[in-house]
Amino acid sequence: MTKRISHRRYLSYIDKSREYYAAYGYEKPYQWASFDEVPFASMASPMSESRIGIVTTAFLPGTSRSNKPVYAHPVSETPDSMYTDDLSWDKDATHTSDLGTFLPLDHLHSFANDGRIGSVAPRFFGVPTQYSQRRTTIDAEQIATWCQEDDVDAIILIPL
Repeated sequence: MTKRISHRRYLSYIDKSREYYAAYGYEKPYQWASFDEVPFASMASPMSESRIGIVTTAFLPGTSRSNKPVYAHPVSETPDSMYTDDLSWDKDATHTSDLGTFLPLDHLHSFANDGRIGSVAPRFFGVPTQYSQRRTTIDAEQIATWCQEDDVDAIILIPL
């Protein structure tokens, strides 16, 4: 008699990823990012006094598929749409035609007007969806520099 399985079996994403890279000839196994300390801290001010920014993985219209640099864009020039077609989101279950769902600047401005947050950062930021730890670290350093320039107290990360 065959035993029926009523649930999915365990699949090790780490092992499968290592096998994938090894099959392409990479000799050194993929090293997963790990941190001894979590780089987050409590907010120094309440939200009602804080400047809030946004980081998205969506790109401005006209961005080349092959050249997607980290960018800063003024919130005063919010685009009507963003480029999301080559990003990995469930295109069968949802869409990105409503900009407010992944770049909620109008909502943040409303929160600032209501006193729920202090203000909206003057720029929003975009990062490519690259998987290199080195590239991610470089991009994060650039975003941190821009946040310091804009006196941003907290950032909302919105990946697609």
